[in-house]
Amino acid sequence: MNEIDLAQLRNLFLNAPESAATRFVAISLSLTLAAVVLWLVRRRYLREEYTPIWLGVAAGVLLLCLNLDVLRAITTWIGAWTPSSTIFFLGEVFLMVICLNFAVRLSRMSLHVKTLAQELTLLRAAVEGRDAPRSELHGPR
Repeated sequence: MNEIDLAQLRNLFLNAPESAATRFVAISLSLTLAAVVLWLVRRRYLREEYTPIWLGVAAGVLLLCLNLDVLRAITTWIGAWTPSSTIFFLGEVFLMVICLNFAVRLSRMSLHVKTLAQELTLLRAAVEGRDAPRSELHGPR
């Protein structure tokens, strides 16, 4: 294929008509995600600090479903050929950001646990050191 044919093929992919069934599934999934997030927060299975992130994802998916021109513009901007590949790319970026966020939190919590363990050891040593002379005075029980 020459260069003109590839450009026409890409244009065909970008301007392909959208499927009503796909749009319905995507809208249903985004609304279901929002409902599940709110249910999880209400039941205290998900902390409130994560709610804006997941509701933002649901709103973003809903926005892209309702306005495919935005999705096509993003697809053209990043140089992808199909809107579906853009969706997968954005999903992968989101997952990388979430993984990085949890890695930072895990590192911070690991340092916190180490500090608490060290403080607990020092406190135990202080308590045992204070109790040792008293037990020597009274003898074994």
